[in-house]
Amino acid sequence: MTSPHAGAARSYLLNDRTAEGYRRAMTSATERVADRIRRADRPFSGVAPERLAPEIAAVDLERPLHDHAAALDELERVYLRDAVYFHHPRYLAHLNCPVVIPALLGEAVLSAVNSSLDTWDQSAGGTLIERRLIEWTAGRIGFGPAADGVFTSGGTQSNLHALLLAREEAQAIAGAAPSRLRVITSAAGHFSVRRAANLLGLGPDAVVTVETDDEQRMRPDALARELDRCRRAGLVVMAVVATAGTTDFGSIDPLPEIADLCAQAGAWLHVDAAYGCGLLVSRRRRHLLDGVERADSVTVDFHKSFFQPVSSSALLVRDGAVLRHAAHHADYLNPRRMAERGIPNQVDKSLQTTRRFDALKLWLTLRVMGPDAVGELFDEVVDRAAASYALAAADPRFEVVTRSPLSTLVFRYLPPDHLEHGDPGRELADDANLYAREALAASGEAVVAGTTVDGRHYLKFTLLNPETTLDDVAHVLDLLAGHAQRYVDDLAPLAGHAEATHVHA
Repeated sequence: MTSPHAGAARSYLLNDRTAEGYRRAMTSATERVADRIRRADRPFSGVAPERLAPEIAAVDLERPLHDHAAALDELERVYLRDAVYFHHPRYLAHLNCPVVIPALLGEAVLSAVNSSLDTWDQSAGGTLIERRLIEWTAGRIGFGPAADGVFTSGGTQSNLHALLLAREEAQAIAGAAPSRLRVITSAAGHFSVRRAANLLGLGPDAVVTVETDDEQRMRPDALARELDRCRRAGLVVMAVVATAGTTDFGSIDPLPEIADLCAQAGAWLHVDAAYGCGLLVSRRRRHLLDGVERADSVTVDFHKSFFQPVSSSALLVRDGAVLRHAAHHADYLNPRRMAERGIPNQVDKSLQTTRRFDALKLWLTLRVMGPDAVGELFDEVVDRAAASYALAAADPRFEVVTRSPLSTLVFRYLPPDHLEHGDPGRELADDANLYAREALAASGEAVVAGTTVDGRHYLKFTLLNPETTLDDVAHVLDLLAGHAQRYVDDLAPLAGHAEATHVHA
């Protein structure tokens, strides 16, 4: 006999009997989000964790509301009201992009159908769509017909996957013990390279960083010296990780020169193009990725520069045969007879088993908008970053580090009466910039990021919203300068008092 509670629970399942309720619930949720986005006059409420945490802690998860509308009302208070809205033109912090509507259509469809992309019998056409997108992306990179790849959760997983393949190839060819394996990247490379080395069981000295030039790009001469040093020390360079779009500066390493050195040394070349992959669809800047076609593997993050919702990433390899290193067979999942019959299973390529059909978002984006339209949006933010660089570089209140080939701007406010003549001035500038970033976030008027350069604190814009205007950038610069100068002014009386006390003593 079925429990009455079980009957009530079944009413929440999506099926033929509840399809109309699903439509109403989804419409209500969509209308709320659309209304919130329409009314958002700033990217963030400025809420502090200590203020929001008690509201969320007070929610009794043992006592359901039994009503979609009531749950959405509660969600408004604990999430939507204080969420960070990346669509706002004054969100300038991290590599988070506004998303295009066709991708959101894909998100709604894939969540409801809930395909899992590990095996054919859980996804059917989803498997073929993902494979077609991998083929398309590989073609954009410039790989040949032997290329392959798989969608991942993000750049960190893609980099891990690439280094796993590189390790297995190095050990198969050179037979080197893990303690003799090395990974070379630049000082501006992503932290996930070192994390991947740790997860792969390599030694603490496995990742070697080489110097960058004034534009924060890997120096080929430094790479050449390190490759030679490793060779003479009897070490095996299992991979060189070049970056096409560093997180802070958007720098693109000199890929052709690096590819030459890797070919000479017999080292696997991985290109982390998580950020710079938007150039693949740029009609004006595709040349910035010249040389990427010579990589053994490439990371792309569609959720950074293709305006896709998280998650949407992929790992591409020039020779699909290397993906065998991640393959495992389980009789219940992908028995060998299925492969023998030509039935496609993506679990044979992925580090994941159950996996969302995230490729659908990109598929609908390309089918509705086309790649040229996506490339135009990315070109627009790169243009805006160039104009922002010129604006900040001409402003005596700020010091700018370098012009990015992509869409970042690293800069800092310099107090006019405290130019950097010794440590006290540098420390004041550091503290003023840290304060300005925190004060701006607390106001909610804009959100910017921060980083360090040569041990000093800097501010950072990452422009990924084509709706961000140069006026928005100028306004945020003024806000930051105002907060920083107020910090300096508040310290001035204290500094004067300390100096007078010292003189009197």
